[in-house]
Amino acid sequence: MTVNTPEGRAAASSAPPRSMEVLRTPDARFEGLPGYAFEPHYVEIDAGDGAGTRLRVHYLDERPDDTAEASGETILLLHGEPTWSYLYRNVIPPLVAAGHRCVAPDLVGFGRSDKPASPFAYTYQSHVDWLRETVFGRLDLRDVTMVCHDWGGLLGLRLLAEHPDRFRRVVATNTVLHTGDQGDMGPFYTQWLQFSQRAHPFEPGAVVERGTVTDLDPAVRAAYDAPFPDEAHLQGVRRFPLLIPISADDEAAPANRKAWEVLETLRIPFLCAFSDRDHVLGDAHTPMRERIPGAQGQPHTTITNAGHFLQEDQGPRLAAVIDDFVRTAR
Repeated sequence: MTVNTPEGRAAASSAPPRSMEVLRTPDARFEGLPGYAFEPHYVEIDAGDGAGTRLRVHYLDERPDDTAEASGETILLLHGEPTWSYLYRNVIPPLVAAGHRCVAPDLVGFGRSDKPASPFAYTYQSHVDWLRETVFGRLDLRDVTMVCHDWGGLLGLRLLAEHPDRFRRVVATNTVLHTGDQGDMGPFYTQWLQFSQRAHPFEPGAVVERGTVTDLDPAVRAAYDAPFPDEAHLQGVRRFPLLIPISADDEAAPANRKAWEVLETLRIPFLCAFSDRDHVLGDAHTPMRERIPGAQGQPHTTITNAGHFLQEDQGPRLAAVIDDFVRTAR
């Protein structure tokens, strides 16, 4: 026990940092998932706990078999909450057939990536740092077209603002970048926040189905649940709703406001491809279209008959929009 005296506190502060506990979903959970016959790839990154803990991060890296058919374009596909790279299983094949390399990481705490056991390991900044080290530090991606959905935008747009030289284009789909001064978040956020903390069991597959306009096959629902064999593996999923900046005093608000200051100067081609039946974010694309110079004059589109998880409802259609933008936006 550490005595609560100046000497005791000094001794505690000088103690070496403790390694975070990290969970890893068994590989067997990912066998035979419908539509997901992709080869897994991994990198290791610093967990940021000061103790040298390493996190294994999973990503997909699909590209044309014939290099003569390659377009030379790299598309970075970022998922959000509570999904993983499985979300893009119907988007990747058409893009690869069009000649593009597709890289789709699983965020830390999701998919086949490692999952810190403590909810307090997950902060907005830690997610930004983990994603940055994965895609830039380890994979060294450059000149990418970023496709960002949901929390993929809350993280990816930060990277865009902080490393604009790494990006060639952006396709934002059903996403947002909150700064804490957006006012009332509305009843949906309140309900989602309560549900995310109280639901037991928490079933990501059921959440995805509620955010689509089509009924998911039970095997597809189960695939979204696959990374999370028990409650201990769900800490990252439960934590995301708590990390959204809802006030100007939020710890992530200053960095996000700074990111917007940069975004308002960027002329990198920026396309909004939102869906018509997204009851989560609605018209959240408006600030992006109005405030980001690179969004001016672009062929923004609304993908019809699609909910929040439009990759499930209209995956090939989204792929076609991305491919068209890659070929026309220079």
